[in-house]
Amino acid sequence: MTSPLDWSLVRGGLPIVVGVTAAAGMAMLLYRAGRGRIRWGLVACGSAVALSTAGGWYVDNVWRPFPDHLPAEVLGWVAFGLAGAGLAVVCWPGTGWRLRGVAVLAAAATLLGSGLAINGLYGQYSTVRAALGLRPANKIRLEDVEPHARHSVEPVPDRPLAAVWRRPAYLPASGRLLSAPIPGEKSGFSARPAWVYLPPAYLATERAVLPVLVLLSGQPGSTRDWLDGGQVDQVMDRFAREHDGLAPLVVMPDALGSTMANPLCLDSRLGNVETYLTEDVPSWIRSHFEVDPDVRHWAVGGFSYGGTCALQLGVRRPDRYRTLLDLSGQSEPTLGDRAMTVSAAFGGDAAAFTRVNPLDILATQRFPTTTMLMVVGRDDGEYGPQQRAVRAACERAGMTVQWWEPPGGHNWQVWGPGLVAALPQLAARIGLIAG
Repeated sequence: MTSPLDWSLVRGGLPIVVGVTAAAGMAMLLYRAGRGRIRWGLVACGSAVALSTAGGWYVDNVWRPFPDHLPAEVLGWVAFGLAGAGLAVVCWPGTGWRLRGVAVLAAAATLLGSGLAINGLYGQYSTVRAALGLRPANKIRLEDVEPHARHSVEPVPDRPLAAVWRRPAYLPASGRLLSAPIPGEKSGFSARPAWVYLPPAYLATERAVLPVLVLLSGQPGSTRDWLDGGQVDQVMDRFAREHDGLAPLVVMPDALGSTMANPLCLDSRLGNVETYLTEDVPSWIRSHFEVDPDVRHWAVGGFSYGGTCALQLGVRRPDRYRTLLDLSGQSEPTLGDRAMTVSAAFGGDAAAFTRVNPLDILATQRFPTTTMLMVVGRDDGEYGPQQRAVRAACERAGMTVQWWEPPGGHNWQVWGPGLVAALPQLAARIGLIAG
């Protein structure tokens, strides 16, 4: 049986049960408040709406930890949870401990339902294990991986690895995850530990020398986001089962420095993230794993901030990355607007920003050997138009562009399936399977 830690938080029975319980809890609290405390009940509900609205305004206009605004649905669910807590306070005076306990449980149910609903909008935490930040069940240590296998199957020029790979005597049923720090030796960038997915073919009696996929998170974000929201290990395991254990070796490094930071994926006053991702990270990967050294067989991708970052690295360092996966990225690196970005990152030097801005680079340079895979939600009103502008610029610059527009907004309901849809083309492009 599936462990309760691996129950889904975005689909299936658990979200339904929590949602129904939250609705019942709110109904009970409203009923109790209506019995002689209607005025204070209205005050509690009105205060919840006011606090949620004021908090949203502060986040969007004063704090501004991320470029896009909080959706109205998020503010609505925050108000729902706060209203439950406020109504529990209203129901407290003049009642016995039993009814007080019921009110507390009802408030907890509304808060839990509110949190689960917000998570459902984004799909950030796919399971209970992910939400609690617990160790993945398939995690191993870096020290457990042999740096050099006795027998390795290397790629042959101009042929996909699948053409020379034969299923070995021992092949694990699934891949493994590990977490390790990647030092910023050249960049000086202080990064959080990265996550790495090792496919079954890398752990077999004969080791496949695999291509590399570097995946980046959004902002705010964590290096676990592709595991918690995208379940990338399960995606790659399914792909591997269809290809005799073959899948890309996936590295998920830090491109932020901390959850709320936004260093723009550039070398600037905010940190040398570009050097970190194009020098430190590739050097660390090559020194710790047997991977395909051919730059044509390395890809970089990400969602939101990570998608913008993939575009930036592709046009700034095509000697490192020529296959790009941009899921709902922006048209340029930003802290909210151009003036604020130029001031914070380059001390007001607009020309310095222009030299590193992807659309400005694409307007003057050509990239005929680069392939861009793009995914954006059909209902993403903020990032959809930006992605279309990026697509047009990439095509004018000579890139090969492939485009997917699944239903959904700016969330994991798009990014997870988007990776699945793009993976066969990406795997063919980086020399893993036939195109």
